[in-house]
Formats: sequence, C-alpha cells, structure tokens
Amino acid sequence: MTRPTLELPPVGETILTLDSVSKSYGSVKAAKEVNLEIPRGSIYGFLGPNGAGKTTTIRIIMKIILADSGSINLAGRPLDGDMRDRIGYLPEERGLYRKMKCLDQLTYLAELKGVPRKEARRRSDAWLKRMGLEEWRDRKVDALSKGMQQKIQFAATFISEPDLVILDEVFSGLDPLNIQLLRDMILEEKAKGTTILFSTHMLAEAEKICDAICLIEGGEIILNGPLEKIRADFPLESVRVAWEGNPEPPADLPGVLHREKSEGSWRLTLAEGVNPRELLPDLMAFGPLTLFSANRPSLSEIFLEAVARHRKGVQS
Repeated sequence: MTRPTLELPPVGETILTLDSVSKSYGSVKAAKEVNLEIPRGSIYGFLGPNGAGKTTTIRIIMKIILADSGSINLAGRPLDGDMRDRIGYLPEERGLYRKMKCLDQLTYLAELKGVPRKEARRRSDAWLKRMGLEEWRDRKVDALSKGMQQKIQFAATFISEPDLVILDEVFSGLDPLNIQLLRDMILEEKAKGTTILFSTHMLAEAEKICDAICLIEGGEIILNGPLEKIRADFPLESVRVAWEGNPEPPADLPGVLHREKSEGSWRLTLAEGVNPRELLPDLMAFGPLTLFSANRPSLSEIFLEAVARHRKGVQS
C-alpha cells in the first residue's frame, strides 16, 4: 500500500481549503457554508460550544460522513478517500486494540497508513522512547493506564508523518505533566512543517499554542483568523486582582461582566466603556488588595463575548 504523493505548498501558504461546506440532518443545519483556508505549518484552533458543528466538520474532512454541498482540497487536490492517508486523526472517542502489544499496535497502525513494515517498526520504537514508554513496548495495551494509552494513540496519529493532523480533545483526561509533554511534541511537529487542526474545549491550552482560531457556533463560522488580530477586534477591558487571603470577589461588582479564577488571582472582565480605575474604589472596599493590573482579553473571554454577540444577533 503506497500513500499518494503530494506537492506541498511552502510553509505559510494554504494547504487545506474548505469551500462552502454544508451538512444538514433534517431541519438541523450542522454545518452552514463553512469556508476555511488553513496555512501549512500552523496550529489552527477549531473551537465552539457543544453541538456547534465542530465534530461534524471534522468528520466531513475525514470522509467519515459526506457533505451535502461544498468541496475540500488538500494541497490543491480534491480530498478523496485515498488522500486520507496524508492525514493523522486523533478522535475524541479513543480506540486501540487492547490485546495487542504496544510495539505491535503502533507498527500495525503505521502500516495501515502505507509505512513499510521495517520502517514502521523503527518509528514505533522511536515513538515509544519519545513517550517514555519503551519499557512497555512488549506489554498489552490493556495493561496501560488511561494516560499511557492516550500517549500511544497520540504516537499513532503522528507515526505516519502526515501532512495534516486533526487532534480532537487531545488533552482530555491527562495530568499537567503529560499535557506539557504532548504540548511540546505538538510544537515540535509544527516546527517540522506539519499542519495541525486543534479542536478543544480547553481554551487556555488553545491560547498557548494556536497561531489562529476558528470559532464555530450553530454550524457557522463566527470568528476566524490569527489570534492577535481577533484580540484586536475584541478590545475587552479586564483587570487581574487579588486580595489578602484571596477571597472570592462579590458577584455584583458594578461594571463587571464575569469573573474567572486563575493562578491565585481573579480576572474580572469589564462591561464596555468601564474604565478599570472606576472599579478600584469598590475593589479596595472589599479588602486589602495585593494585586491590581490591566489585562488583554483572554481567549475564554473572547469566546464568551463572540458567542453572546452571535446569539443576540440570531434572536434579534
């Protein structure tokens, strides 16, 4: 089995194109005229609330389901069934052969993607070592912890050296050390020119590694582009504060839209037009302040504000 060859564009130029992709289930429009151009060598965050259409769009890219209309191109070629061997896919619903040994598992999955057996075995050994699982190479998958199995599936996603990788909730269920390990590996693969479509609910992680984001809601794209440009379009004022003893701030602080605890302090997002200095007397009245600083909007705040604006527009 041989993988189809592709003439890849230079890093930074478009490698994956979705053109007016739509999908309906009866009266429910799961994807509405989705248009995307994803540059090669980027980490593209694919974000949205539950039921927004993320999984539907991913499954259309993977040809698990067929779109009602629209087209998808990979490196300028129609993305047909054969082209899927150029894509690595880690779905949210995990699946490994639990009675296979770890080395045999990775070797087999690499062969399915067109990697010759000898090379597949070499890569499998290398990935097990990279994951710190070399001592488990001859153990069956069902002897591994959930986190270790997740690392095996992560390795299987990249072992064929795909041009495009789709990661759906890759950090789910992992402890902070393993999240850091996989995050570093994702950045290493990006540095090699791999393009990564990164779907997650963990917005803080998306903010750390994504070059650009696409926010989908109700089956349609409501935000799309480089993260810094999107931040500029959402000049939300926020402050980071903390008090002695770090109590929870009052829920009814005037001019505060929402509160978020993070790293021993509180981020308060302010209503439009509220100057942070106007809030200072109320904050000081609550208790002795140990921290007060202005902050640019977090991805979580942009997410909440963009979805709220979109839903308000739909209802009006």
